[in-house]
Amino acid sequence: MIEPVANSVNYQLARKLLDASVMRQEAISANIANAETPGYRRLDVSADFSRALKAQFASGSRPAPGALESLRPRLAEDPSVRAVRPDGNSVEIETELMEMSRNRVDHEFLTDLVSRHIKQLKMAISGHAS
Repeated sequence: MIEPVANSVNYQLARKLLDASVMRQEAISANIANAETPGYRRLDVSADFSRALKAQFASGSRPAPGALESLRPRLAEDPSVRAVRPDGNSVEIETELMEMSRNRVDHEFLTDLVSRHIKQLKMAISGHAS
């Protein structure tokens, strides 16, 4: 029972998305902190992470257990935004606050999902719910 819980694709996916959510929060914090820095370019989780994750599920079949381990989110400049000020800064505070709110909801959902899987693992080890 332990093996399926620890290696389930849903658990692995939730962990990867949770890692990306934490990293996105770091990016949002940096963006807000640098909203007045001339030339600062908005950061976000690299689109490569999202593309690689989608590719794992594109065939319609579930990836093999452990296939998601090599995927790592990373921060990169957001190429989809243009400078909104003459000094070249591309941060819009309203957008960052909206993204922060959306990311908080995502983080709470993913944390709950990962926690449930860990509780199942604990139950499989101990034999009773704690």
